Amino acid sequence: MATNIAANMAQAHFGEVPVAASNEDKVRHSESDMLACCWMGKNKLEMKRVPKPDITDDEDVLLRITASTVCGSDLHLYHGEILQLKENEILGHECAGVVEKVGKNVTAVKPGDRVVAAFNVACGKCQFCLKKQFTACECTNNSSVMEKLYGHRTGGVMGYSHFVGGFSGTQAEYCRVLYGNTNLLKIPFGLSDERALYLSDIIPTSYHAIWEAGVKEGEVVGVWGLGPIGLSVVQWLRNVFKASRIIVIDNVPERLQLAKERWDAEVINFDEHSDVSARVNELVPGGLDRSIDCAGFRYAKSLVHKIERAVGLETDTSEVINEMVRSTKKFGTMALIADYAAYTNHLLIGGIMEKGLRLIGCGQAPIQRHWEECLRHIVEVRFDPTAILTHRFRLEETVDVYKKFDLKQAGVMKVFLETKFSAPAAPGTPALTSTNDL
Repeated sequence: MATNIAANMAQAHFGEVPVAASNEDKVRHSESDMLACCWMGKNKLEMKRVPKPDITDDEDVLLRITASTVCGSDLHLYHGEILQLKENEILGHECAGVVEKVGKNVTAVKPGDRVVAAFNVACGKCQFCLKKQFTACECTNNSSVMEKLYGHRTGGVMGYSHFVGGFSGTQAEYCRVLYGNTNLLKIPFGLSDERALYLSDIIPTSYHAIWEAGVKEGEVVGVWGLGPIGLSVVQWLRNVFKASRIIVIDNVPERLQLAKERWDAEVINFDEHSDVSARVNELVPGGLDRSIDCAGFRYAKSLVHKIERAVGLETDTSEVINEMVRSTKKFGTMALIADYAAYTNHLLIGGIMEKGLRLIGCGQAPIQRHWEECLRHIVEVRFDPTAILTHRFRLEETVDVYKKFDLKQAGVMKVFLETKFSAPAAPGTPALTSTNDL
């Protein structure tokens, strides 16, 4: 309720903020059309034929999309939990593809190159981009609503509402990538789309969470939430950051089992241990060195938080953060890579202060900063992106994929959405199937 009031005030009194990269007012389209997944309202998506984008600015790149996916954060859009969503917006913020056309000032890529697109839109030139804080870009988000609510605007995000710039997304056959010199990564020869795709978000995002948390070799780390981000965090912690112990918290047996068997994590099923902090402190007397929240604001457990969210008394639940407060050692670190939107109640702020805890908002990860490092670990086989890839579907089935993923049905977790431009499934990755067969 408070969030909506702030949003309405900002939009009514301030309009849009002028930025170098405005949204739909500047978009040009070709005479052709394409298939895309469009938001039509809360819990309502449609696959539609929409105009194919074209080059608009001199640094634009037009991609033929060969791979996209559905992210856990897309579920916030699906449920209408993100501000400034508009009907007919194209969703999706992760993709790989082939460059079809470039603006005259694009020098980093050329037609025919295979690339991954960053989920975020960064100009590459402002004070934040020059410091490699790409998701803080000053030039790619015109939302006065965010400015009113947070005090400042972050950078733009592909396919994620007008709260972050209003840019069309990647669950489509084509997309326009702004500032192609900054927001595209070439895929090395021999690296399949299945192994490259998640460099668009979850691989560098999970790496960034650990980097921001300051994890050191030999430490004990807790991970809340075992979606694609959480499981990727576990893999990084085991294979690259060399944590001595990894404690993971979730209630999906298959995900807990994967973390245990593949990366030797110690698991806590919160359906079996309702007092998660007590169980953590039983396993790790003295507490965790670092805690990382990969769960997010929408997973309320208690009746109180469920009611408060339902009636608009809060937007976000504080339950995971409070569990982290009780589970993290004195003067330890807690990092939030999970999405949080606005307001929460019952935050154990006294515990944060009195225990001397460092609470770090990791931000939307500035993934371009970590691209080369993450790519190196993939090529040198220290990180396997396909470990969390569960299914391959056609783009046409995206709406049903959302539903299966949201309900955690049939083991659907991270999917590969193929288009008419995709190569066949790479060896050792899931074969094409249909949601009707699940």
